[in-house]
Amino acid sequence: MQLVLEIIGGLLILVFLVVVHELGHAIVARRNGVVVEEFGIGFPPRAWSKKLKNGVVFSLNWLPLGGFVRMQGENDAADKKGDYGAATFGQKTRILLAGVLINWLVAAILLTILAITGLPKIVDNQFSVPSDTKIIGKPVELTAMSNGYPAQKAGLQSGDEILDLAGKAVTTPEQFVNLTQENKGKIVSVVYERNGTKKTVKLTLLSNKTGPVFGAALGQRQVIRATWSAPVVGVVETGQFTWLTLQGIGNIISNLATGLVSELSPSASVRHTGSAQLGAVGDSVSGPIGILGTIFPQAEQAGPTQLVFLTAIISLSLAVMNVLPIPALDGGRWYTMALYRLFKKQLTKEHEEKIQAVGFFILMGLIVLITIGDVTKLFK
Repeated sequence: MQLVLEIIGGLLILVFLVVVHELGHAIVARRNGVVVEEFGIGFPPRAWSKKLKNGVVFSLNWLPLGGFVRMQGENDAADKKGDYGAATFGQKTRILLAGVLINWLVAAILLTILAITGLPKIVDNQFSVPSDTKIIGKPVELTAMSNGYPAQKAGLQSGDEILDLAGKAVTTPEQFVNLTQENKGKIVSVVYERNGTKKTVKLTLLSNKTGPVFGAALGQRQVIRATWSAPVVGVVETGQFTWLTLQGIGNIISNLATGLVSELSPSASVRHTGSAQLGAVGDSVSGPIGILGTIFPQAEQAGPTQLVFLTAIISLSLAVMNVLPIPALDGGRWYTMALYRLFKKQLTKEHEEKIQAVGFFILMGLIVLITIGDVTKLFK
Protein backbone atom coordinates (compact mmCIF):
# COMPACT_ATOMS: atom_id res chain seq x y z
CA MET A 1 0.00 0.00 0.00
CA GLN A 2 2.84 2.37 0.87
CA LEU A 3 4.44 1.77 -2.55
CA VAL A 4 1.15 2.54 -4.31
CA LEU A 5 0.80 5.82 -2.39
CA GLU A 6 4.39 6.74 -3.26
CA ILE A 7 3.79 6.12 -6.98
CA ILE A 8 0.54 8.12 -6.95
CA GLY A 9 2.23 10.99 -5.11
CA GLY A 10 5.17 10.99 -7.51
CA LEU A 11 2.84 11.00 -10.51
CA LEU A 12 0.92 13.96 -9.08
CA ILE A 13 4.13 15.97 -8.80
CA LEU A 14 5.26 15.11 -12.33
CA VAL A 15 1.81 15.80 -13.77
CA PHE A 16 1.67 19.16 -11.95
CA LEU A 17 5.05 20.25 -13.34
CA VAL A 18 4.17 19.22 -16.90
CA VAL A 19 0.68 20.75 -16.70
CA VAL A 20 1.99 24.16 -15.58
CA HIS A 21 4.53 23.91 -18.43
CA GLU A 22 1.72 23.36 -20.96
CA LEU A 23 -0.39 26.05 -19.30
CA GLY A 24 2.41 28.51 -20.07
CA HIS A 25 2.16 27.60 -23.77
CA ALA A 26 -1.65 27.96 -23.73
CA ILE A 27 -1.73 31.36 -22.01
CA VAL A 28 0.95 32.93 -24.21
CA ALA A 29 -0.58 31.41 -27.37
CA ARG A 30 -3.98 32.97 -26.62
CA ARG A 31 -2.38 36.33 -25.76
CA ASN A 32 -0.70 36.29 -29.17
CA GLY A 33 -3.85 35.53 -31.16
CA VAL A 34 -3.41 31.78 -31.57
CA VAL A 35 -6.53 29.66 -31.08
CA VAL A 36 -6.10 27.01 -28.36
CA GLU A 37 -8.36 24.09 -29.23
CA GLU A 38 -7.73 21.76 -26.30
CA PHE A 39 -5.92 21.74 -22.96
CA GLY A 40 -5.52 18.25 -21.57
CA ILE A 41 -4.32 16.74 -18.32
CA GLY A 42 -2.84 13.32 -18.98
CA PHE A 43 -2.63 11.75 -22.43
CA PRO A 44 -5.41 10.10 -24.51
CA PRO A 45 -7.57 8.10 -24.54
CA ARG A 46 -9.90 10.75 -23.20
CA ALA A 47 -11.80 10.10 -19.98
CA TRP A 48 -13.83 13.33 -19.72
CA SER A 49 -14.01 16.71 -21.41
CA LYS A 50 -15.86 20.00 -21.29
CA LYS A 51 -15.86 22.99 -23.62
CA LEU A 52 -15.15 26.15 -21.64
CA LYS A 53 -16.69 29.57 -22.25
CA ASN A 54 -13.53 30.73 -24.04
CA GLY A 55 -13.91 27.90 -26.57
CA VAL A 56 -11.07 25.74 -25.22
CA VAL A 57 -11.86 22.06 -24.68
CA PHE A 58 -10.62 21.03 -21.24
CA SER A 59 -10.02 17.27 -21.01
CA LEU A 60 -8.95 14.67 -18.48
CA ASN A 61 -7.22 11.67 -20.01
CA TRP A 62 -6.45 8.15 -18.90
CA LEU A 63 -2.63 8.13 -19.12
CA PRO A 64 -1.40 10.20 -16.13
CA LEU A 65 1.99 11.09 -17.59
CA GLY A 66 1.73 14.87 -17.96
CA GLY A 67 -0.47 17.03 -20.14
CA PHE A 68 -0.71 18.77 -23.50
CA VAL A 69 -2.04 21.83 -25.32
CA ARG A 70 -3.40 21.55 -28.86
CA MET A 71 -3.34 24.73 -30.96
CA GLN A 72 -5.01 25.49 -34.26
CA GLY A 73 -2.72 25.09 -37.28
CA GLU A 74 0.12 23.71 -35.18
CA ASN A 75 2.76 23.69 -37.91
CA ASP A 76 5.05 26.42 -39.16
CA ALA A 77 3.48 26.55 -42.62
CA ALA A 78 -0.14 27.04 -41.48
CA ASP A 79 -1.41 30.51 -42.47
CA LYS A 80 -5.05 30.88 -41.46
CA LYS A 81 -6.11 33.45 -38.91
CA GLY A 82 -5.65 31.99 -35.44
CA ASP A 83 -3.15 29.37 -36.64
CA TYR A 84 0.08 28.88 -34.74
CA GLY A 85 1.87 28.94 -38.09
CA ALA A 86 0.45 32.36 -38.91
CA ALA A 87 2.11 33.94 -35.85
CA THR A 88 5.32 35.94 -36.27
CA PHE A 89 8.73 34.47 -35.46
CA GLY A 90 8.81 36.47 -32.23
CA GLN A 91 5.35 35.27 -31.20
CA LYS A 92 6.25 31.64 -31.90
CA THR A 93 9.42 32.06 -29.86
CA ARG A 94 7.42 33.38 -26.92
CA ILE A 95 4.87 30.55 -27.22
CA LEU A 96 7.51 27.81 -27.41
CA LEU A 97 9.62 29.17 -24.56
CA ALA A 98 6.67 30.01 -22.28
CA GLY A 99 6.63 26.49 -20.80
CA VAL A 100 10.37 26.66 -20.13
CA LEU A 101 9.92 29.99 -18.35
CA ILE A 102 7.03 28.66 -16.22
CA ASN A 103 9.05 25.64 -15.05
CA TRP A 104 12.01 27.90 -14.30
CA LEU A 105 9.79 30.28 -12.30
CA VAL A 106 8.23 27.37 -10.36
CA ALA A 107 11.73 26.29 -9.37
CA ALA A 108 12.64 29.86 -8.36
CA ILE A 109 9.46 30.24 -6.27
CA LEU A 110 10.01 26.92 -4.48
CA LEU A 111 13.66 27.77 -3.75
CA THR A 112 12.57 31.19 -2.48
CA ILE A 113 10.14 29.55 -0.05
CA LEU A 114 12.87 27.16 1.08
CA ALA A 115 15.27 30.07 1.54
CA ILE A 116 12.88 31.29 4.26
CA THR A 117 12.12 27.92 5.86
CA GLY A 118 15.51 26.24 5.32
CA LEU A 119 17.16 25.64 1.93
CA PRO A 120 19.42 22.55 1.74
CA LYS A 121 23.08 23.46 1.16
CA ILE A 122 24.35 20.95 -1.39
CA VAL A 123 27.29 22.71 -3.08
CA ASP A 124 30.25 24.46 -1.49
CA ASN A 125 29.81 27.77 -3.32
CA GLN A 126 26.00 27.85 -3.05
CA PHE A 127 24.82 31.46 -3.31
CA SER A 128 23.61 33.42 -0.31
CA VAL A 129 23.67 37.01 0.93
CA PRO A 130 26.17 36.94 3.84
CA SER A 131 24.55 39.80 5.75
CA ASP A 132 21.17 38.05 5.70
CA THR A 133 22.17 34.40 5.93
CA LYS A 134 22.13 31.92 8.76
CA ILE A 135 23.61 28.49 8.03
CA ILE A 136 22.14 25.87 10.35
CA GLY A 137 23.67 22.43 10.80
CA LYS A 138 21.23 19.53 11.12
CA PRO A 139 21.99 16.60 13.48
CA VAL A 140 24.79 14.21 12.52
CA GLU A 141 23.26 11.46 10.40
CA LEU A 142 24.28 7.88 9.65
CA THR A 143 24.51 7.66 5.85
CA ALA A 144 25.78 4.07 5.39
CA MET A 145 26.30 1.05 7.62
CA SER A 146 29.23 -1.40 7.71
CA ASN A 147 28.27 -5.07 8.00
CA GLY A 148 29.26 -6.79 11.24
CA TYR A 149 30.19 -3.63 13.13
CA PRO A 150 28.69 -2.46 16.46
CA ALA A 151 26.35 0.12 14.90
CA GLN A 152 24.63 -2.42 12.67
CA LYS A 153 24.54 -5.11 15.37
CA ALA A 154 22.82 -2.65 17.72
CA GLY A 155 20.05 -2.04 15.18
CA LEU A 156 21.06 1.42 14.00
CA GLN A 157 20.11 2.24 10.42
CA SER A 158 21.06 4.61 7.64
CA GLY A 159 19.14 7.85 8.17
CA ASP A 160 19.26 7.75 11.98
CA GLU A 161 20.23 11.10 13.53
CA ILE A 162 22.76 10.85 16.36
CA LEU A 163 22.01 13.21 19.25
CA ASP A 164 24.21 11.92 22.07
CA LEU A 165 27.07 9.47 22.55
CA ALA A 166 28.41 8.35 25.93
CA GLY A 167 26.46 11.08 27.69
CA LYS A 168 27.77 13.93 25.51
CA ALA A 169 25.77 15.86 22.94
CA VAL A 170 26.94 15.31 19.35
CA THR A 171 27.02 18.40 17.12
CA THR A 172 29.49 17.54 14.34
CA PRO A 173 30.81 14.40 12.62
CA GLU A 174 34.33 15.23 13.84
CA GLN A 175 33.16 15.39 17.45
CA PHE A 176 31.37 12.05 17.02
CA VAL A 177 34.54 10.37 15.70
CA ASN A 178 36.58 11.81 18.58
CA LEU A 179 34.06 10.48 21.13
CA THR A 180 34.17 6.99 19.62
CA GLN A 181 37.97 7.00 19.74
CA GLU A 182 37.98 8.18 23.38
CA ASN A 183 35.60 5.34 24.33
CA LYS A 184 36.94 2.51 22.14
CA GLY A 185 36.41 -0.90 23.72
CA LYS A 186 33.77 0.48 26.12
CA ILE A 187 30.02 0.01 26.39
CA VAL A 188 28.41 3.33 25.45
CA SER A 189 24.84 4.59 25.15
CA VAL A 190 23.75 6.18 21.85
CA VAL A 191 20.76 8.51 21.76
CA TYR A 192 19.35 8.85 18.25
CA GLU A 193 16.22 9.97 16.44
CA ARG A 194 14.40 7.94 13.78
CA ASN A 195 11.29 9.21 12.00
CA GLY A 196 10.74 11.82 14.70
CA THR A 197 11.04 9.36 17.60
CA LYS A 198 13.94 9.59 20.05
CA LYS A 199 15.48 6.26 21.07
CA THR A 200 18.45 4.98 23.09
CA VAL A 201 20.61 1.92 22.50
CA LYS A 202 23.74 0.53 24.14
CA LEU A 203 26.61 -0.98 22.18
CA THR A 204 30.24 -1.99 22.67
CA LEU A 205 32.73 -0.09 20.55
CA LEU A 206 35.59 -2.05 19.02
CA SER A 207 39.04 -1.63 20.53
CA ASN A 208 40.92 -1.36 17.21
CA LYS A 209 44.15 0.62 17.41
CA THR A 210 43.55 1.72 13.84
CA GLY A 211 40.42 1.64 11.74
CA PRO A 212 36.74 2.14 12.58
CA VAL A 213 35.33 1.24 15.98
CA PHE A 214 31.67 2.19 15.37
CA GLY A 215 31.03 1.14 11.77
CA ALA A 216 29.02 3.80 9.97
CA ALA A 217 29.56 6.62 7.48
CA LEU A 218 28.50 10.02 8.74
CA GLY A 219 26.93 13.06 7.17
CA GLN A 220 25.52 16.37 8.29
CA ARG A 221 23.08 18.38 6.22
CA GLN A 222 23.16 22.14 6.37
CA VAL A 223 20.37 24.55 5.49
CA ILE A 224 20.48 28.20 4.49
CA ARG A 225 17.94 30.56 6.00
CA ALA A 226 17.33 34.12 4.85
CA THR A 227 14.71 36.85 5.36
CA TRP A 228 14.58 39.87 3.05
CA SER A 229 17.07 38.32 0.62
CA ALA A 230 15.05 35.11 0.10
CA PRO A 231 13.74 36.13 -3.38
CA VAL A 232 17.27 37.05 -4.46
CA VAL A 233 18.61 33.74 -3.14
CA GLY A 234 15.79 31.80 -4.85
CA VAL A 235 16.36 33.40 -8.27
CA VAL A 236 20.18 33.35 -8.19
CA GLU A 237 20.33 29.75 -6.95
CA THR A 238 17.91 28.72 -9.70
CA GLY A 239 20.40 30.22 -12.15
CA GLN A 240 23.26 28.46 -10.35
CA PHE A 241 21.51 25.08 -10.47
CA THR A 242 20.63 25.70 -14.14
CA TRP A 243 24.33 25.98 -14.92
CA LEU A 244 25.12 22.87 -12.88
CA THR A 245 22.39 20.97 -14.75
CA LEU A 246 23.83 22.03 -18.11
CA GLN A 247 27.28 20.94 -16.94
CA GLY A 248 25.85 17.57 -15.93
CA ILE A 249 24.21 17.12 -19.34
CA GLY A 250 27.51 18.09 -20.99
CA ASN A 251 29.35 15.44 -18.95
CA ILE A 252 26.77 12.79 -19.92
CA ILE A 253 27.13 13.64 -23.62
CA SER A 254 30.93 13.65 -23.33
CA ASN A 255 30.99 10.25 -21.57
CA LEU A 256 28.52 8.84 -24.09
CA ALA A 257 30.54 10.01 -27.10
CA THR A 258 33.88 8.89 -25.63
CA GLY A 259 32.40 5.57 -24.53
CA LEU A 260 30.95 4.80 -27.96
CA VAL A 261 34.22 5.65 -29.70
CA SER A 262 36.18 3.53 -27.20
CA GLU A 263 33.82 0.56 -27.72
CA LEU A 264 34.84 0.52 -31.39
CA SER A 265 38.56 0.46 -30.54
CA PRO A 266 40.57 -2.74 -31.26
CA SER A 267 42.29 -2.36 -27.88
CA ALA A 268 40.69 -4.41 -25.06
CA SER A 269 41.79 -1.94 -22.38
CA VAL A 270 40.29 0.98 -24.29
CA ARG A 271 37.03 -0.97 -24.79
CA HIS A 272 36.95 -1.64 -21.03
CA THR A 273 37.30 2.09 -20.35
CA GLY A 274 34.53 2.79 -22.85
CA SER A 275 32.21 0.32 -21.13
CA ALA A 276 32.89 2.02 -17.80
CA GLN A 277 32.03 5.42 -19.27
CA LEU A 278 28.82 4.09 -20.82
CA GLY A 279 27.98 2.56 -17.44
CA ALA A 280 28.53 5.96 -15.81
CA VAL A 281 26.04 7.46 -18.28
CA GLY A 282 23.44 4.82 -17.36
CA ASP A 283 23.94 5.44 -13.65
CA SER A 284 23.58 9.22 -14.01
CA VAL A 285 20.39 9.25 -16.11
CA SER A 286 16.89 8.54 -14.78
CA GLY A 287 13.53 8.38 -16.48
CA PRO A 288 9.98 8.60 -15.05
CA ILE A 289 10.33 5.37 -13.02
CA GLY A 290 13.69 6.49 -11.64
CA ILE A 291 12.22 9.84 -10.65
CA LEU A 292 9.19 8.21 -9.01
CA GLY A 293 11.55 5.89 -7.17
CA THR A 294 13.45 8.89 -5.89
CA ILE A 295 10.80 11.42 -4.90
CA PHE A 296 8.94 9.68 -2.12
CA PRO A 297 11.73 7.63 -0.56
CA GLN A 298 13.51 11.00 -0.24
CA ALA A 299 10.42 12.54 1.35
CA GLU A 300 9.99 9.61 3.72
CA GLN A 301 13.62 9.81 4.88
CA ALA A 302 14.13 13.56 5.03
CA GLY A 303 10.72 15.23 5.25
CA PRO A 304 8.88 17.90 3.26
CA THR A 305 11.93 20.16 2.82
CA GLN A 306 13.76 17.56 0.74
CA LEU A 307 10.57 16.83 -1.21
CA VAL A 308 10.01 20.49 -2.11
CA PHE A 309 13.70 20.87 -3.00
CA LEU A 310 13.58 17.79 -5.25
CA THR A 311 10.40 19.10 -6.92
CA ALA A 312 12.18 22.40 -7.64
CA ILE A 313 15.16 20.59 -9.18
CA ILE A 314 12.89 18.40 -11.35
CA SER A 315 11.00 21.49 -12.54
CA LEU A 316 14.33 23.13 -13.37
CA SER A 317 15.46 19.99 -15.21
CA LEU A 318 12.27 20.08 -17.32
CA ALA A 319 13.02 23.70 -18.20
CA VAL A 320 16.61 22.91 -19.21
CA MET A 321 15.70 19.80 -21.23
CA ASN A 322 13.00 21.70 -23.14
CA VAL A 323 15.38 24.45 -24.19
CA LEU A 324 17.90 22.02 -25.72
CA PRO A 325 17.86 21.42 -29.52
CA ILE A 326 16.11 18.05 -29.23
CA PRO A 327 13.47 17.45 -31.95
CA ALA A 328 9.95 16.87 -30.60
CA LEU A 329 10.68 19.13 -27.60
CA ASP A 330 10.15 22.90 -27.47
CA GLY A 331 13.82 23.71 -28.05
CA GLY A 332 14.00 21.34 -31.02
CA ARG A 333 10.96 22.95 -32.62
CA TRP A 334 12.42 26.42 -32.14
CA TYR A 335 15.86 25.52 -33.53
CA THR A 336 14.26 23.81 -36.55
CA MET A 337 12.13 26.89 -37.24
CA ALA A 338 15.09 29.24 -36.72
CA LEU A 339 17.46 27.26 -38.99
CA TYR A 340 14.96 27.22 -41.85
CA ARG A 341 14.47 30.95 -41.48
CA LEU A 342 18.24 31.51 -41.29
CA PHE A 343 18.76 29.67 -44.60
CA LYS A 344 15.62 31.30 -46.05
CA LYS A 345 13.93 27.99 -46.76
CA GLN A 346 10.27 27.19 -46.28
CA LEU A 347 9.54 24.72 -43.49
CA THR A 348 6.72 22.74 -45.04
CA LYS A 349 4.25 20.74 -43.00
CA GLU A 350 5.67 17.50 -44.40
CA HIS A 351 9.28 18.37 -43.55
CA GLU A 352 8.36 19.56 -40.06
CA GLU A 353 6.35 16.42 -39.35
CA LYS A 354 9.20 14.18 -40.54
CA ILE A 355 11.78 16.01 -38.40
CA GLN A 356 9.59 15.95 -35.32
CA ALA A 357 8.57 12.31 -35.92
CA VAL A 358 12.20 11.18 -36.16
CA GLY A 359 13.01 13.19 -33.04
CA PHE A 360 9.99 11.74 -31.24
CA PHE A 361 10.94 8.13 -32.03
CA ILE A 362 14.53 8.73 -30.95
CA LEU A 363 13.27 10.34 -27.75
CA MET A 364 10.88 7.45 -27.10
CA GLY A 365 13.69 4.97 -27.74
CA LEU A 366 15.88 6.73 -25.20
CA ILE A 367 13.01 6.76 -22.69
CA VAL A 368 12.51 3.01 -23.17
CA LEU A 369 16.23 2.33 -22.67
CA ILE A 370 16.37 4.61 -19.62
CA THR A 371 13.22 2.99 -18.19
CA ILE A 372 14.79 -0.45 -18.56
CA GLY A 373 17.81 0.90 -16.72
CA ASP A 374 15.58 2.37 -14.00
CA VAL A 375 13.81 -0.96 -13.48
CA THR A 376 17.16 -2.78 -13.37
CA LYS A 377 18.45 -0.33 -10.75
CA LEU A 378 15.27 -0.74 -8.68
CA PHE A 379 15.66 -4.54 -8.66
CA LYS A 380 19.33 -4.19 -7.75
